[in-house]
Amino acid sequence: MIPQNSAASPLPAGQPANDPMVAFQAVTKTFGDPKSQTSFTALGGVDYIVPRGSISGIIGRSGAGKSTLIRLVNGLELPSTGKVIVDGVDVGALEQSGLRDLRRSVGMIFQHFNLLSSRTAFDNVALPLEIAGLSKSEIRQKVAPLLDLVGLGDKASRYPAELSGGQKQRVGIARALATEPKLLLSDEATSALDPETTQSILELLKTINAELGLTVLLITHEMEVVKTIASQVAVIDKGLIVEQGTTFDIFTNPRHETTRSLLSSAVGVKLPHWVTSGLKAEATDGDRVLVRLVFFGNTAFQPLTARLVAEIGPDVNILAGTIEEISGQPFGSLVVSYPATPEITARAAHFYAETGLTTEVLGYVA
Repeated sequence: MIPQNSAASPLPAGQPANDPMVAFQAVTKTFGDPKSQTSFTALGGVDYIVPRGSISGIIGRSGAGKSTLIRLVNGLELPSTGKVIVDGVDVGALEQSGLRDLRRSVGMIFQHFNLLSSRTAFDNVALPLEIAGLSKSEIRQKVAPLLDLVGLGDKASRYPAELSGGQKQRVGIARALATEPKLLLSDEATSALDPETTQSILELLKTINAELGLTVLLITHEMEVVKTIASQVAVIDKGLIVEQGTTFDIFTNPRHETTRSLLSSAVGVKLPHWVTSGLKAEATDGDRVLVRLVFFGNTAFQPLTARLVAEIGPDVNILAGTIEEISGQPFGSLVVSYPATPEITARAAHFYAETGLTTEVLGYVA
């Protein structure tokens, strides 16, 4: 049986972060001599909290500072200024012995698995326990249940070359859990996997988070990963957190330009080029208006499209639509068009206000 942490149960989306597992406090990181022209500032002043028991995501483009940020958590890098607090401990103030203790309480999984090719799955998982000085019998008692947890109980004697990419990552996850960490860091852990395997790994991480009360902090450039698994998300750009909040709020109402750019192909309906190429900002006689309708919460399950047709008449075209799940909540987007006459647009506006629909006028077409 896997020993469970005393950490809190997974944090519901939107719950205040009043019990941080990780806190970044005005953190900067500069590589090289700050007085030199060759120095590089990777982080320019980061304030961010990872709630205990949550699955939190940090997204950003390559070079934005994601990897530097996550390496500060387990002391692989130390901040130039500011503090990184992990489970109440100031990482930058630790001596080497304290850093070793910290790293036992922080597991990490990697993009390219980092398994030793000469060791079996069992022996790869056992490695951190051997380093910690456990006996062979103690190691057996810990490793076998971990392999069962990740679904590889029958692959203990296989070598990495005999395993698929998803199976290698499961071994990596089991190894990261071997020292019973309170925090699991994921550094682009699914970016080398196909979509189906990625989904299975995300389901495994959600199970671990729920059953072990383990806090998970992941960095990724894959928006689908964050949308599927994270309860909260931060967007990093040029070494700064430019936007943060619950995953649902950030994905459905991005405010910063960088966030909107990152999410442009990840959320909502996509209009074909033949529609967007003819859009105009102002209406002329005989034009039709294109409106994006957004459904979430209670509105996601109401027959609002049929009611819209009943309200403004049958001359309503549905151009595109989608419904998806973001952090466990339904979110739908529908693009419709109808005549841009004052009478019809006024009736539509009244209907939107009455039903609480979120709408956006995309433009006008002839």
